[in-house]
Amino acid sequence: MTAVSSTELSRSRRDSKPRLRRSSPWTALAFLAPFLVIFTVFVIVPVASAVWASLHRWSLGLPGTPWVGGANYAELFAGSTVMSVEFWKGMKATGIFTALSAPLLITLPLGLAMLLHRRFPGRTFFRALYFAPYVLGVAVIGLLWRYLLDRQLGPVNQILGIDVAWTTTLPAGWVSLVVATLWWTIGFNSVIYLAALQDVPKELYEAATVDGAGPLRRFTAITVPGITRVLQFVVAITIIASANMYGQSALITQEQPGSDTRTAIGYIAETGIQGFDIGASSAMSMILAVTLMLLSGIVVLGFRKLGGNDR
Repeated sequence: MTAVSSTELSRSRRDSKPRLRRSSPWTALAFLAPFLVIFTVFVIVPVASAVWASLHRWSLGLPGTPWVGGANYAELFAGSTVMSVEFWKGMKATGIFTALSAPLLITLPLGLAMLLHRRFPGRTFFRALYFAPYVLGVAVIGLLWRYLLDRQLGPVNQILGIDVAWTTTLPAGWVSLVVATLWWTIGFNSVIYLAALQDVPKELYEAATVDGAGPLRRFTAITVPGITRVLQFVVAITIIASANMYGQSALITQEQPGSDTRTAIGYIAETGIQGFDIGASSAMSMILAVTLMLLSGIVVLGFRKLGGNDR
């Protein structure tokens, strides 16, 4: 009697255990739905709309949007109109700013992150201090640095005892834009590097120190390989962010002298918003987007050659 009761009891316990059920595809779709909706509304739809607009002659205020195919692109690549000349001038300015700012925004935050990664009194305070400017809007940064760099009233010239037109001449204008952008955004990349450095095992540094490796050797053999994927991410987003610079040139240099510091984004905005030429500005946006995609692909391939994706 007791044995039978024990058997029945164990069987009832087995039957009462929840059975694993194969998840329904609708369950996964339900979890993905919020992201898919947001991604569709804010990414896919705008991109599709821009591609559609770039293939039409669409000027606000004029009736109809006739199909022109690749005429907008052909006009830009022909280089024979004022619009195409100004657009490629903006692309050149974008390239200059990216070439000047991106290397600094990749290397200096890494050095700062390595310093802030060490233990010292007030480390948390300094981490917050360097990140604080990043929370400010571009309008605040632009007006602040335009005042600081003002030729007559700005404290920069007064403190240094010089007379430089930081916002209206070249190459001083590029120096102003790069310095202001570096001061504004250095904390963002530093925080990303800090998170990556915390994942590098300390035992590797201790073993390398015992073996007699110096700081440079530890950096090249341990730090860089340990943060390769994060470094790839920082390089890609920094290039993209630098190529999309607009607010600093509009507010600090006001695109002076002439329009030499007007970036491609600035001219795209001017063409679409002030000139009401949505078709041409969309074509410019597509050219800039494809250029950035190619640069991002080069970055990925470069790190793959270095073995960054094999880790």
